[in-house]
Amino acid sequence: MYLVSACLVGCPCRYNATSCASEVVQRLVKEGKAVPVCPEQLASLPTPRESCEIVFDESGNKKVVGRSGTDLTEAYTQAATKTLAICKALGINQAILKSKSPSCGSGQIYDGTFSGQTVAGDGLTAEELKRNGVRVMTELEAESLILSL
Repeated sequence: MYLVSACLVGCPCRYNATSCASEVVQRLVKEGKAVPVCPEQLASLPTPRESCEIVFDESGNKKVVGRSGTDLTEAYTQAATKTLAICKALGINQAILKSKSPSCGSGQIYDGTFSGQTVAGDGLTAEELKRNGVRVMTELEAESLILSL
């Protein structure tokens, strides 16, 4: 069983109220092999919502900030905690999450300048899941893996 980002199933829950559906992820849900979740919506963030990226403060701590400079770290931390709770409750140990997101990004995230540039790193939900033994992959990695089976 997989936990998957709801936007990958076609749910218009991204910050700009769009989706980015993946046929492979949609198929997993239809086959009963995946549970869709939007971490940001779990944390009661609205859709649409302000675009956010991860920055590091002067002490090196991760912060999630909106384009306006609003600090949304607490909401994104709640999103990660609630998503992990779902994984634990359902015994899920694999996740397919939306790449580059400040919540779901795995391996690469936007660099905090809102310029479209990426840096190595994980979103808060991806980081929390990994820290707790959940295997996290992006939709691109999942598509490659699943299509090769």
